[in-house]
Amino acid sequence: MFGKMKKLLFFALILCLPPVASFAGDVVEIKEKMFVAQINDVYLNPDEYLGRSIKLEGMFGLDDEISPPVCYVFRYGPGCCGYDANAGFEVVWKDGETAYPNENDWVEAAGVLENYEDDGEPYLRLALTSLTVKAERGLEQVEQ
Repeated sequence: MFGKMKKLLFFALILCLPPVASFAGDVVEIKEKMFVAQINDVYLNPDEYLGRSIKLEGMFGLDDEISPPVCYVFRYGPGCCGYDANAGFEVVWKDGETAYPNENDWVEAAGVLENYEDDGEPYLRLALTSLTVKAERGLEQVEQ
């Protein structure tokens, strides 16, 4: 009997947990408190998110040592040295826009999640609909 009670309590707790992603209408908002968990959920379950609008805030980054250069929005994740695991998305303008902010600017990015291949490897990125520099910064390092 006690074993059945434990199972019922476990499933009741799971049902009470908030969803990992916050869905505001049809937009998935990646929130600061659960940033790493929400980003991981997207990468682990891409079919549930492909074609959906996603909004997040973070630092703007640029890797211009590769061709073509790669832009991304990210936050530093947990790790032994503070910057071991970054969480975020590659971003790209799809409508011909070419203006990007400066590296390390705090931005709000909104776009549609899409997949693409590079040298036969699959990747995810946000096809941007907006990229706005914000005056107020959030947490650069998140710890979930």
